[in-house]
Amino acid sequence: MKLIFAGVLAGLMATTAAKADEVVFTSWGGTTQEAQTKSWAEPFTASSGVKVLQDGPTDYGKLKAMVDAKNVTWDVVDVEMDFAIKAAKDGLLEPIDFAAVPKADLDPRFSNENAVGSFYYSFVLAWNKGAVSGEPASWADMFDTKKFPGKRTFYKWSAPGVIEIALLADGVPADKLYPLDLDRAFKKLDTIKSDIVWWGGGAESQQLIASGEAAFGQLWNGRVFALEKDGADVGVSWNQNLTAADVLVVPKGAKNKDGAMKFLAAATSPTGQAKFAEASGYAPINTKAKAEMPADVVKGLPDAHVDGQINLDMNYWAEHRDEIATRWYAWQAK
Repeated sequence: MKLIFAGVLAGLMATTAAKADEVVFTSWGGTTQEAQTKSWAEPFTASSGVKVLQDGPTDYGKLKAMVDAKNVTWDVVDVEMDFAIKAAKDGLLEPIDFAAVPKADLDPRFSNENAVGSFYYSFVLAWNKGAVSGEPASWADMFDTKKFPGKRTFYKWSAPGVIEIALLADGVPADKLYPLDLDRAFKKLDTIKSDIVWWGGGAESQQLIASGEAAFGQLWNGRVFALEKDGADVGVSWNQNLTAADVLVVPKGAKNKDGAMKFLAAATSPTGQAKFAEASGYAPINTKAKAEMPADVVKGLPDAHVDGQINLDMNYWAEHRDEIATRWYAWQAK
């Protein structure tokens, strides 16, 4: 009976986006999506009467398949910026209706014709204090298995971050990262490949560090923030933190495009962004949001750690995403 009910529920979820009073929002799950639900979805429903249904995790292949099949069941999706740039070029996204989504106060770095900023984050070096002797200080320490033995964890998908970390650890200056030297990066990664535990989503990265299964690794700063809030004994280094942004997009052919635009307006508003930043530890993309936030929270955001900060090149990744992915997954499979 439970299986039958689950199947019926799944079928209903797949068709609900056709209703004007419902929007399907897809994100990465875990504490990030929980914060988005409380900060954006619940207030939006309360003020508009439009119900926000949650789905996830974000899956780029699934998004493309939906659009190609002209059977789109997602209305708003949280994606990485480089994917959004490439997806727009490939015709997978609706244009943003800036008559419905106020643009004036949005950080222009994270908005374009087909996307608006979701949040601004950093990849940081984090570790389980009970599993690591001493304090790692740089990405180079991730590759020093003698000084810091134990498993390391990295983001398993082909995306900005790991390649840059390997190059920085190998001595490449931050201002010389691009174009990426893939031969050099993979040669460096080969030196610790047997010690890598891969994570595919933020919740998994938290679990690996909190349990000590991985002594330390590359985490989104908001996931470290969540671990600290839960009382986990974790350390973090902001040295060479790698910055980028997630953005919100509407897949081409979304069934409730009007509702999606209204949701985007609420999610990117000063209040929506301020509440999410307080709940997640990620920086807001609305320039007026910080005025609504406590000073102690603002001090802990990624843009408060600009010394040594490195901006990941989303345009480079969008242009080279496919070729890097081909080599990345072939290397992982060896």
